Amino acid sequence: MNRQDIKILALEQGYPCLTITLPTHRTSPDNRQDSIRLKNLVRQAAASITDDLGKRNAETVLSALEQLAETIDHEHNLDGLALFVSANLVHSYRLPFSLPERVIVGESFFIRDLVYAYNRTPHYWVLALSEQPTRLFDAVRDDLEEITTGSSFPLTHTGPGGASRLPGGQGVNRSAYRDDHMRAFMRSVDQALGRYLVADPLPVVLVGVDRWLSFFREVSNNNEYILTTLTGSHDTTSAYDLGQLVWPLAREDLAVRRSAIFGELQTAVGGQRSASTLGEVWRCAHEGRGATLVVEEGYHQAARIDQRGLLQLLPAGEALATTDLDDAVDEVIVTVLEKGGRVVFVDDGTLDDHSRIALILRY
Repeated sequence: MNRQDIKILALEQGYPCLTITLPTHRTSPDNRQDSIRLKNLVRQAAASITDDLGKRNAETVLSALEQLAETIDHEHNLDGLALFVSANLVHSYRLPFSLPERVIVGESFFIRDLVYAYNRTPHYWVLALSEQPTRLFDAVRDDLEEITTGSSFPLTHTGPGGASRLPGGQGVNRSAYRDDHMRAFMRSVDQALGRYLVADPLPVVLVGVDRWLSFFREVSNNNEYILTTLTGSHDTTSAYDLGQLVWPLAREDLAVRRSAIFGELQTAVGGQRSASTLGEVWRCAHEGRGATLVVEEGYHQAARIDQRGLLQLLPAGEALATTDLDDAVDEVIVTVLEKGGRVVFVDDGTLDDHSRIALILRY
């Protein structure tokens, strides 16, 4: 799952939109209970929709739900599972983070839990460069999922020096000819990658032999996104094995980036381009002024929006009204991302001077 998938889910409207989420298990024997739990949730959802619509009107959606549930292979579960079913859309996602057990039927899909867990989990792209073919992966920690639908990936070099032969004859510089076509291929790879970066501007780990890495960097317009590289030929390396190789490198460089953010924040404070405390950050984020949100990983805060539109923090344990926010921090995270900003999580206790949250402003 990537941010584009979440956007597609968020756009679906019309009753009934059915959402089922549950925690799952990666290994046996724990994953044996996942099938039973899912079947119970499917029965619960079926009863709810049938009560609302009647058996005949509910038949199409319930049939789609049952077929979707049957396709889940629980031997390959991760930490969470989400099913989304409507008259127009049927999707399931295995996720590398846990989700609460829920059955929600409404006018739209219930994606809040999904969005919040997604935003608090390290994500990045992995671009494995090769002639046969170049692959793009959506990465969450050491879990890699290859992008194969709705895109130009995987990409194969079909030109001279790739799938087709190099020209011969007197006066032809075969090496230069091959290199020119390789640069053209890498430009097409970079353009395809760029479309994903527009939708989800995450760091990129490059994988490939030195030659392909060099060509890509030479022609790329997206070099600023490159986090680190894994050198070597991995044309046939599985997504699982590639994740085991890439994640230690990405984790180390993400930690370096997290450390660097404190320098950026200090500079912003000195230039009066920052906001601190949840209330001020909330206001600036909703004004669209947030360039980078810096927040402690464990910071959660319930809050209420008062009549003036200002945020009022609520004590822990206080009963919440239906209009209250159970976690205003997550709401700010979503707002900053939706308005084109980025979010950096840091260790708890490192933002005491800013009351656990700070926003670097665009202006």
